[in-house]
Amino acid sequence: MLIELTIVDFAIIDQLALKFAPGFNVLTGETGAGKSIIIDAVTLLLGGRADTTVLRTGSNRARIEGVFRLSAQTRAKIDPILEREGLEGDNPDVLVLGREIRDTGRSFCRINGSTVNLSILEEVAQPLIDIHGQNEHLSLMRVKQHQVFLDRYAGLDIQREQMAVQVQQLRKIRQELAAMQRDEQYLARRLDQLSFQVEEIAAANLRPGEEEELNVERNRLANAEQLSQLTGEIYQLLVEGDDPEQTSVTDLLGQISRAANNLTRLDQTWTEQRQMVDNLTYQIEDLATFVRDYIESIDFNPNRLQEIEERLSLIFSLKRKYGNSIPEIIEFGRRAQAELDGISHSEERIEELKTQEEALRRKVGELALALSNARKEAAKTLAQAVETQLADLGMAQARFEVDFQWVEALDGVIVAAGPDEPLLLACDERGIDRIEFLISPNPGEVPKPLIKVASGGETSRTMLALKTVLAGADDTPTLIFDEIDQGIGGRVGGVVGQKLWGLAHYGEHQVLCVTHLPQIAGFAEVHYHVAKQVANGRTVTGITRLSGEQQIDELALMLGSLSDSTRQSAREILVEAAALKVDKSA
Repeated sequence: MLIELTIVDFAIIDQLALKFAPGFNVLTGETGAGKSIIIDAVTLLLGGRADTTVLRTGSNRARIEGVFRLSAQTRAKIDPILEREGLEGDNPDVLVLGREIRDTGRSFCRINGSTVNLSILEEVAQPLIDIHGQNEHLSLMRVKQHQVFLDRYAGLDIQREQMAVQVQQLRKIRQELAAMQRDEQYLARRLDQLSFQVEEIAAANLRPGEEEELNVERNRLANAEQLSQLTGEIYQLLVEGDDPEQTSVTDLLGQISRAANNLTRLDQTWTEQRQMVDNLTYQIEDLATFVRDYIESIDFNPNRLQEIEERLSLIFSLKRKYGNSIPEIIEFGRRAQAELDGISHSEERIEELKTQEEALRRKVGELALALSNARKEAAKTLAQAVETQLADLGMAQARFEVDFQWVEALDGVIVAAGPDEPLLLACDERGIDRIEFLISPNPGEVPKPLIKVASGGETSRTMLALKTVLAGADDTPTLIFDEIDQGIGGRVGGVVGQKLWGLAHYGEHQVLCVTHLPQIAGFAEVHYHVAKQVANGRTVTGITRLSGEQQIDELALMLGSLSDSTRQSAREILVEAAALKVDKSA
């Protein structure tokens, strides 16, 4: 709900700070005092269009700021937007909206202190307030909301959601089917391409690690002569010696080993060194064995080298096409084979999807028809309730209807709505119904959409009647009514006041109302008086919260002149309103 409103240099308001309370808030005052200007300021705060004419004379900018306390229900709508845009505030239960209009024609919007574009401000503000008299901010004027209100009124949300799940499944199947039925020439070309790729990769018979092994073998074959020469020299030095007169490393180690054994027998401190000599001898023998085997493995085979070069060239060519390594090439081939299998079996899959689509079209049609029938039953009750409310508000001859329209579509869901051939109807997550509230304020008039009803008192009372009936279905926290008393007298005014109070008390809304009728103001839980005065040659607007005798005097003035009789009448209005409140609360 709206808890604080600050207005600076807007129209005839120089600076105004308001603190609104929960429940039923009333603003009264003489015509032209600035009551509707306050409502206009709230309209701008919600994203309404503005120009420089709203600036107070002599000011270069106008500023409006509203502080809202959010319920858990409202937060569920707004928090995802704030998180998406990075606009979270310090207190998640409080939202601050700001609007500034400058004399240059530029407008600035702010949410929790951060500058945003107008569309974001409108998106965040939309769930917060309904302003009657400004249709773009009245949820009942948004036709798509009518279905939402009717479903909430009838308790059909769960039934609609169950149908919506099947609608979403039908949409997924259709998306897959459309993908399967793409251009046949493209599929034929893709089939040839995939077949070639799969065959080329399969024919290569690649093995992970193969490239590394081939590179090692190619290196040995390409350098076989040099490898043989170097290893031969090593083996000769180890085993045979460099020439007939030079002793080999193995023989020398044998001599050292014998000398070390003799030393150990004479001096035990040589034991560790003798073991070192023995270990070195074993290592040299192992080295000599390895070198000998290596020499025997060296292959002077030009044919094998050519085979390896060709194999590596093939791998390099495949890497250029399908991946940076053999595992990536193999994975590419696996994916290509899977896609190839999918295309090869597309006809079977298409038939399977068509069967599923047909079954779902019938199932969704059954669920949507059941939902539609339940809505139509609820619509009768809703219409009777609204007409009863309108009669209380002095519109006994008014008629209210809920209009249902179905739209035929060749690819729609299958609805067996009667003995004739089934209908093919457009259907989305909301169902097959296109719902709109219609009203005929006067006898003899054809019911028309709410948005086409003439403005003024009739529209205000129609909105109040709907809001009263839909109090539990309408979760907009703050409702503002302006000009609701046009064309009605004191008796009906008392009924209007009672219903506005009930809307706040039972519907758990914060209600703000601008009125000239004391019978409406008498039900206020918080009463503000708006007045204008001239100061230093300038007209300014001020606001005062009334209580006690101040409120009695204000109601007396609204009845006429200030006198003992009007004061007494004002007291009677307050006593009667208080009694009705107690009676309704009992």
